[in-house]
Amino acid sequence: MPRVVTFNYTLRDPGGRVLDTSAGGEPIAYLEGAGQIIDGLDAELRSAVAGTKTRVTVPAAKAYGERDPAQMQKVKRSLLPVDGELSIGDQFQTGPDRFSPVVTVAAIEGDDVLLDANHPLAGVDLTFDVEIVSAREATAEELSHGHAHGGGEGSCGSGCGCH
Repeated sequence: MPRVVTFNYTLRDPGGRVLDTSAGGEPIAYLEGAGQIIDGLDAELRSAVAGTKTRVTVPAAKAYGERDPAQMQKVKRSLLPVDGELSIGDQFQTGPDRFSPVVTVAAIEGDDVLLDANHPLAGVDLTFDVEIVSAREATAEELSHGHAHGGGEGSCGSGCGCH
């Protein structure tokens, strides 16, 4: 039976630099196997119990994937949905829909811009320092909705927007 696992974490790159953390905020709650966290971390936390503190290293292939050269594309500057100056490293969404891909400006060559649609952490092995806050069986409602519900009661009354 899938569980709802709640945890605190600190994410580091291979050089030890902190990329993200839940410290100072709310812990993360997710439904196992629902794709809410990266596959490699989900798999490593499957048997963890409340109170467990562990370090998990997730290889790039099981995190955000390896870098894909096919995700690099040269585009005419005039076709981009961005006004003003562009700089290497700038990121923008390619369309008005909130699900439109986000790209990073990798190079600017005259009127051409090289865009990278790879996830910024593609090709990076990730290390998570994790503390499991709680782990419980998912409710039937959570399983049917495909995500964890807040408050520990399994009800959507907390405004999850899934109705």
